[in-house]
Amino acid sequence: THPAVVAARARNLPVVRRGELLAEVTRDRRLVAICGSHGKTTTTAMLVTTLRAADFPAGYILGGLSADDGLAPAGSGTNGWVVAEIDESDGTIAQFSPEITVTVNLDWDHPDHYRSLQDLEAAFAGLFARTCGTVLVNSECTRSRTLAGPEALTFGGGGDYEGSLVEETRTTLRLGLGGRFPISTAEVRAGGAFNALNATAALATSHLMGAKLSGGLLAAYPGVLRRQGVLHEGGGLTVIEDYAHHPAEIHALLGSLRGRVSAGGRLLVVFQPHRFSRTARFKSDFAGALALGDAVYLMDVYSAGEPPVDGGSAADLEAECRHLQPDLPVICRPGDPAGLLDELQRELRTGDLVALVGAGDIDQQARRWLDVLHGKSTCEESWDAMAEKLRAQVTAATRISREESLATKTTLRVGGAARIYAEPASLDDLQALLRMAWGLALRVHVLGRGSNLVVPDQGVDGLVISLRQPAWESFEPRPGGRVWAGAGLRLKNLCGLAARAGLVGFEFLEGIPGNVGGALRMNAGAMGGWMFDVVEEVQLVTFDGEVRTLRKEEMHVDYRHCAELHGAIALGALMRPVAQSERESVARQIDVYRDKRQKTQPREPSAGCIFKNPPGDSAGRLIDATGLKGERVGDAEVSTVHGNFIINRGGASGADVIELVRRVRARVEAAQGVKLEPEVLLYGQEWRDVL
Repeated sequence: THPAVVAARARNLPVVRRGELLAEVTRDRRLVAICGSHGKTTTTAMLVTTLRAADFPAGYILGGLSADDGLAPAGSGTNGWVVAEIDESDGTIAQFSPEITVTVNLDWDHPDHYRSLQDLEAAFAGLFARTCGTVLVNSECTRSRTLAGPEALTFGGGGDYEGSLVEETRTTLRLGLGGRFPISTAEVRAGGAFNALNATAALATSHLMGAKLSGGLLAAYPGVLRRQGVLHEGGGLTVIEDYAHHPAEIHALLGSLRGRVSAGGRLLVVFQPHRFSRTARFKSDFAGALALGDAVYLMDVYSAGEPPVDGGSAADLEAECRHLQPDLPVICRPGDPAGLLDELQRELRTGDLVALVGAGDIDQQARRWLDVLHGKSTCEESWDAMAEKLRAQVTAATRISREESLATKTTLRVGGAARIYAEPASLDDLQALLRMAWGLALRVHVLGRGSNLVVPDQGVDGLVISLRQPAWESFEPRPGGRVWAGAGLRLKNLCGLAARAGLVGFEFLEGIPGNVGGALRMNAGAMGGWMFDVVEEVQLVTFDGEVRTLRKEEMHVDYRHCAELHGAIALGALMRPVAQSERESVARQIDVYRDKRQKTQPREPSAGCIFKNPPGDSAGRLIDATGLKGERVGDAEVSTVHGNFIINRGGASGADVIELVRRVRARVEAAQGVKLEPEVLLYGQEWRDVL
């Protein structure tokens, strides 16, 4: 759907994959193909650096960007040779017939394309067979050596081109060389044993191509972006980024970084999995590799255009880590990359090394996080600039404002302002807002009718989105007695419209002060009924702008929780009533529920039930038994009608409510031995940070 592709197809221009074009433009050249599972880009860049330093004018095409301006992404060359990184991920490896093939290693990867290890091995066996000159493989990779056969040459420990790491400093490696190498040592500006192996492969390939070797050819190697790049060093903190996205790569990376952690510091790993299929297939291996860190922060899977796969989400990987590595602290906040990095920032201490790992867009988010860390993104001008960028993406019908008060938009009527507030007028505008916020690493908060939450007095950092415009309030009868309800439709209105249509099953929603979207996210319930009792499917939009429709049985729903809506916004739901009846009969049942609610719940402003009911008991009963009805902090009061409600007597602040929640929780635990957990949300923050 990229505009360039759409335009090309409209003009009947051929559209081919990168690998197909690369094979075509190198067909009449002496091709050196650098391939394998890990280290292709680094090895290619090292080889090109070696050839340039040796005045060997080969052409080249890199698969990444140099860490400085000294090495362009490509060069045409003048001697007929061309060096290129060959990617096996999409099968286009079958298009190449190199003169020299260099395989750095071979592990099963890309399970979306290669359904088995044997499929991957067949692709490389075919490439080796089509190589008209030399096949060079890693001496320590049994799989590569077996596939290539006895005629292949090897590099590394005990190989035909023997190389070993003799000495490592903070910035350089010294290699000892033997076998077919005409030199005995080489200096490399890089770190880690795996880079020593990559350098050995590059020097061996240079020799096979006919370049004159010397020990200093890689002494000024510039490096490749996102390969152990140091983003920050100072003030007791080091931050490194790396492109690793396969368990073997992560294991090698973290193993090498472990020795760089300062005394008393920790190795903190922020990992963005790449592709759902890879995550699902290698969950256990990822868990083992990540265990080399002292704590792991899991970001959402970077899909790379791939649809979700069962068992392939970040939450699935989190569960696997907790199962296999129960002592490893693992933090995962689906749909909230900015919040995850905020949590990391709060946990930092002197001596820590943070490794930001992954092949998706984690590098962009990392730089924005570092800006915040350095205090560059918290000024008013920055918020204004981000608001303007958001405005530029949407139509005039969408309302965007700065420092919008949230107290008047909530049922408890306390709290501060949203740094940026938006009411999108259409799905297109909503998607545009989400995509821009994602690109800005701007944390997104969804606001329904403002029930079931407490807004802190300092307000909410990020973008608050509310579906309050008419486009989101639809109520449409559908075939088979079903109805479609938009996320912005108030539950009271849904209940009334259903009653007029004679639809039975929505009566319990009468009196819940929320809308359909919030009720879906929290699986709202009352009078023995639950929102998902009447839901067949939900349409949602993820925080990166993707619209999806999920059947009820595909979703993970339990008490006051719907997992799929913690990283997404509900757009609406298709619902099936329990039955149909005369509207008068439905109206009578609504009156019964309304009367019961009015007798048992306070009428003053509140956020609904404050605490979850513990198993087999009632939070309200425990609070009442502790003698806390009427307890006050400022104008926040535990209701005398229902102990699980905190009401606003008129002038309560967010701090008053939070302190009263803390006090009630502590007193109940002391008197009853039960630790109550909040049901209401602390909007923009986490209760664990204040309780």
